[in-house]
Amino acid sequence: MDMNRRDFFKLAGVTAAAASVGNFGVVEAAKKKAAALTKQAPVVGSKLVTSGAKGTTAKVYFTKKIDAASLIKLYNLINSEIYGKVAIKLHTGEKNGPNILPRDMVKKFQAQVPNSNIVETNTMYGGDRYTTEGHRETLKINGWTFCPVDIMDEDGDANLPVRGGKHFQTLEVGKHMLDYDSMIVLTHFKGHAMGGFGGSLKNIAIGCASGQHGKRTVHGYLEGPMPFGAKELAEMPVKEELMERLADSGKATCDFFGKRIVFLNVMRRMSVDCDCAGTRAAEPTMADIGMCASTDILAIDQACCDFVYSAADNHDLKERIESRAGLHQLAAMAELKMGNPQYELISID
Repeated sequence: MDMNRRDFFKLAGVTAAAASVGNFGVVEAAKKKAAALTKQAPVVGSKLVTSGAKGTTAKVYFTKKIDAASLIKLYNLINSEIYGKVAIKLHTGEKNGPNILPRDMVKKFQAQVPNSNIVETNTMYGGDRYTTEGHRETLKINGWTFCPVDIMDEDGDANLPVRGGKHFQTLEVGKHMLDYDSMIVLTHFKGHAMGGFGGSLKNIAIGCASGQHGKRTVHGYLEGPMPFGAKELAEMPVKEELMERLADSGKATCDFFGKRIVFLNVMRRMSVDCDCAGTRAAEPTMADIGMCASTDILAIDQACCDFVYSAADNHDLKERIESRAGLHQLAAMAELKMGNPQYELISID
């Protein structure tokens, strides 16, 4: 039945029947949680992080260690539904980016996932990865040469439905995404110039959308020159609307894979800037925290935000998140029933 799901999208392009990821959350709970984050750091370290939670909770596994062995250990706790041809969605970064995930760690991890390779898409902005040719050169420079890297929009787009989308009802993703049975979203959790923070949602919402069309949809930039300039950038939706658009986009990918998608967030070298800033990225001003894993996209991004807000040295990243209304990503995901804002934090150390 799951194999037919992939063929169904290829042939029909109508609404998917796949279930959304994880335990469904309550919209108001996410909104209250986001509001609370801006006022007082939550308690992290207890098993149930969301105090006074009623109903179901998602499981988020955590380790303070940031190495290949711990990453593999986390993955093995959440991979029961992963099978077949596996896409590892990674932000491979602009040339010589100082903060991208360590290649050796990712290499050892990928070697433990049968029939897997890294997947990416081209960018909408004019940089090292705007064209497939430039993108492939950047991959070599950054050391992503130990396994195939599938630039999913190299051969064009495929349209996926966005069930219940607030701003759009279809999204153009890289055509090759439909060739995969499962996806591992391996994310460098950090700040982001427009999103406030870049977690699992940002990784798939922008990272799976095709460069020439899907990313236009996500950014609400439907007409105009490509690549865009400063004038066009200034006119794109920001803050709450952009966060909602990220959730719309992420839902298309989550619905496509159903239970066959899992999330790993690495809280290391957390600059206020995304890896798309390359060598221009600001030097991180807060210490590394660790890594999280979950089958629930909302719970894992919520947990990482909680960790950031609990850190004593969070000033710069916290300011970046709040100045862009980044926490609205969490409420938007809850509104689309993408996951559960209430989670149980389980340390594996």
